[in-house]
This record gives sequence, structure tokens and C-alpha cells, in this order.
Amino acid sequence: MTFVRARHMLGILNRPLRPLETCIYSLTLVIALAYLMTQPSSDFYAKNAKPLTDSTTPPQPNRATAYGIVDKQTQEVRAGIEARLSVSHYRKTFGRYKPPGIEAISETNMQGNTNELPTNESGLYVTRSRVYADANANMPNSYWDYDNLQVEWGSQDNYEIIRKIGRGKYSEVFEGVDVSSNTSCVIKVLKPVKKKKIKREIQIMQNLSGGPNIIQLYDVVRDPQSKTPALISEYVNNTDFKMLYPMLDDMQVRYYIYQLLKALDYAHSRGIMHRDVKPHNVMIDNQRRTLRLIDWGLAEFYHPGTDYNVRVASRYFKGPELLVDYTPYDYSLDMWSLGCMFGSMIFRKEPFFHGHDNYDQLVKIAKVLGTDELHAYLKKYNIVLSEQYDKILGTYPRKAWSKFVTIENQRFVSTEAMDFLDRLLRYDHMERLTAKEAMSHPYFDPVREKTQEGDE
Repeated sequence: MTFVRARHMLGILNRPLRPLETCIYSLTLVIALAYLMTQPSSDFYAKNAKPLTDSTTPPQPNRATAYGIVDKQTQEVRAGIEARLSVSHYRKTFGRYKPPGIEAISETNMQGNTNELPTNESGLYVTRSRVYADANANMPNSYWDYDNLQVEWGSQDNYEIIRKIGRGKYSEVFEGVDVSSNTSCVIKVLKPVKKKKIKREIQIMQNLSGGPNIIQLYDVVRDPQSKTPALISEYVNNTDFKMLYPMLDDMQVRYYIYQLLKALDYAHSRGIMHRDVKPHNVMIDNQRRTLRLIDWGLAEFYHPGTDYNVRVASRYFKGPELLVDYTPYDYSLDMWSLGCMFGSMIFRKEPFFHGHDNYDQLVKIAKVLGTDELHAYLKKYNIVLSEQYDKILGTYPRKAWSKFVTIENQRFVSTEAMDFLDRLLRYDHMERLTAKEAMSHPYFDPVREKTQEGDE
């Protein structure tokens, strides 16, 4: 019922509404809305539990679940998930899945007694990454000392811009062509930033050159007059994630997350944290089944005990450590961001944690993971929460992952998927799976089996 139609019914089209008439109009709208909410929604997925293909139109959201009303069919789906997540079934499925890195964490650390950990100037207990902690210490200084990098600039005359394909806070990105070979490339023109930051991105991309599923840096050029630098890199025929993700089936989600883990494990093994993992920085050419992790502008070398800037990563993908100012973080930050991506993909909820600002972001996380666990994490590492949270952070129980299951997303949900997500989205960074551990999770068994079949 439109506003004009409502006023026609009341016979008052040509004069202002009186208070009583306003009440009647409002009540009419409420009744109409309630009627719409009670209508049966599309049961497309109930009758056709088939994966979407590239040519399939994504399903429309269920009106009832969109308004928080759970229909009988969704209740049955959630009940089935909860049954599969029962203790007995969980132990049967994952009893043998014990990542060696998790096993190696001392009982003292797992129980929250951190008296043996050193503290920094802020009084925070400082942890050491469970993997690749000495990656940079085992390399010559020239590998990670980007302050002293001598950049060899190429000629910008070798490249031509075709069209603009993106922009960010620190750059503008264009599709281009290498005129010498007539091959496509990406030209990332950097906005005025500190030379140190430019050198860092160049050195990191050079160090990661040739790594699995990592964007390849071809050249670095600079305009002779303005001195504006640009990075020339590999071109990927990417499909925007907002269009692509609804078209992926369960196996494709597993495959692409596995490929992303390959890139992260390689970067971490080379002593590098990406610090900005998000769908916008994951390029996927679905026709060629290729994935590339891009934009290393916020990446940094990991040195245990170093206090890093917490103003990194995009808000929806910021780990709790960033939101509570825990500065001595490590590679595990990338695993939280990956978990946020994964959660949005399997639950069809983009973004998964939707905070209005950085403070509200932690509140949104607490409403899912619970405040008891949050306070235990803060106490464990001697973190003092900002006074900003006094008025906005309430007390929330932990929310079961099964509560996010709907008719529309049930095709992605399995015991393995739930467990994998649960092992990524942990407040305590030391309890999150590493990229290497994640790749061995049972969730990826079908991917590994298919890869082995292809190798035979």
C-alpha cells in the first residue's frame, strides 16, 4: 500500500494528516506488513537442492528469515545441523583431527596462564607466532630491510592504459597493455604516500614473486616529471565477488578457499603478513579456475615481539586484536580475516560482521562469539578495553553457528564447514588454525582427493 493510496482511502489527499489519521495510517501499514510476512516464501531450495551454476540466477532472500521469523522448514534444517554437531558425532568426525601446531601449544598457554610471557611497554603479554616466527631472522637483512631498498625503475613508455578498473585509498588501478609484447597487464598508480611504504610494497612483491596464487609483479615504473610510481602486475579476468559468490557451489567454495590458503601459507612462510585479506583483494577467474591474492600495500614483515600498527585491514575483516589495540600480533590476523570471508560465503551474509565503526565492529563480533570469551581473552593478554565500550558493549551469550543456517544457504553447510569456521573465528589468535593446518582440515578432503585424481 503506497502513501498516496492510504491518503485516498482516508479522503484527505489535499490536506495535512491529523494526529488520529496518522495513527490510523500507521496501523494500516503495520497490518499490511504483517500480512506480507506471513505469506509462504519461495521453496525453491527445498524442492531443488542443487548447486548453482554460472548461468543460474541467485535465489532471492526468504522474506520470513529476513525479518527474523524462522519457518518450519528452516527449523528442521537447523535441527539437522545441530544433531550433526552433537558431541558424539563431532568426536567421531574430528577425533583424529589434531593439528600438530595446536598440540604443540603448552598447557600453560592454553589454560590462559601467561605469567611466563614477556610484556611490552604497554603491559601487554607478547606472544610468538606458532609458525614461521624466525622466517625473517633466517634471511639476510637485505631481504626485509626495505628502508635501504634501491628501486630499479623501468620505462613507463612500455605500457599503455586501456581503462580504469578500480581505486583504493592509496592507489588507482587500470587495465593496461605491455606494448612490447602486446599482453594484458594491470597498472597500479600509487597516490602520494611515504617512500617507505612504496618501498615496502615493492620489496614484498619481489620477495613473493613466483609464489602459488600470489599476483605476479612484472615491473616498477615512474613518471619522469611527477615522479609518480606505478606497479605493473599480472592481469586476472576477475568477476566481482558480489556477482560470483552467489553463483558458486559448495565444491567451488572449498576449492577457492583452499587456493587462498596456499597463497597465505606461502606468504607466511616467507615472513610476511598480508594484513588486508578480503574479497576485494582476491581475484578469481572462474572460467580458468584461477585465484590470485593481490594488493600487498598494507603487508608487513613479521618480527616476533614487534608492536605493529593496528590501523590495518578493512573494518569488516579486522581481527579482535586490532579492535582492542593488541599491537604484537602475527600471521594469525590473516586467518581471522579469512574466517570472515568464509563465513560470508557459506552463510550468504555479506559482510559477516557488519559494524558501523571500529567500536561497533567488536560489539557485532561479541554478539556472535559471546562476551565471556571476550573478557577471558582480554584478561589472558592483560588487555585493557577502551572506555568507549562502557556504554555500547552489553553481555551476550555465544551464538551457535547453526543459528545462521537458512533455506538459502543450507547447501554450503556441513559439520566440516562449521568446524573449520569455528577454528578460524577465535578471539585468541594463538588458538586459530594456521594456514598450513587449515589446508589439512577435513573440510578440504574432497579438494585434495580431486587434486590427487588429476595428478594420477
